[in-house]
Amino acid sequence: MSSYLGVGVSTGTVPVNHDTNAKVFDRRIKITELVLRCVILGLGVLAAVLVGTDSQVKEFFSIQKTAKFTDMKALVFLVVANGLAAGFSLLQGLHCIICILRGRALLSKQLAWAIFSGDQVMAYVTVAAVAAAGQSGMLAKVGQAELQWMELCNMYGKFCNQVGEGMATAFVVSLSMVVLSCISAFSLFRLYGGHKMKNVNC
Repeated sequence: MSSYLGVGVSTGTVPVNHDTNAKVFDRRIKITELVLRCVILGLGVLAAVLVGTDSQVKEFFSIQKTAKFTDMKALVFLVVANGLAAGFSLLQGLHCIICILRGRALLSKQLAWAIFSGDQVMAYVTVAAVAAAGQSGMLAKVGQAELQWMELCNMYGKFCNQVGEGMATAFVVSLSMVVLSCISAFSLFRLYGGHKMKNVNC
C-alpha cells in the first residue's frame, strides 16, 4: 500500500517501544524482590521468636531442669541469623519501595555491588544456620548411641516441637534469601552486559 507521497508503508508493521518494555520488566523484578524481602522480614522475625522464646521445665527427682535455646549454640546461631536477615530485608525493602515509587528500578554499579554482597552474605549465613540447627535437632531427636547421648526430645517434647516449627520457618527464609541473592546477582551483572542501560541512583 502506498501513501500519497509515494512512500511505501507496510500495514503489518507495528511500532514497539523497547524502552517501555524494559521499564516494565525492571518494575516486575523490583516488585518480586520487595515481596521476597517482606517474606524474609516476617518469617525471619517469626523464626527468631519461636526459637528464642521456647523453653520447657521438667522435674527429675525433685530437681527442676529447664530446656532453652541458649543450651544449644546452633539454636543461638539460628536466632541471630534470622534476626539479621529480617533487619537487612527491612532496610532493603524500604529501598525497593522508594525505587518503585520513583519509577526507577536500575541502580548505580556501586549500590548494586553493595546489595549483591549483602544478599550473598545473608544467604550463606541463613543456610549455614539452618544446616547447623538441623544437625543438632537430629541429635536431640534420635540421640547418639555410640556416645551415649540420650534422645532429649523424648523428655522435652514441647520444646522440640516449637524448635522444629522455628527451623521450618527458618528454612523458608534461607530459600527466599538464596532466590534474592540470584536476583541481586542478575541486577548487578546485567549492568555489565551487552544491553547497555543507563544507571540510575534510587
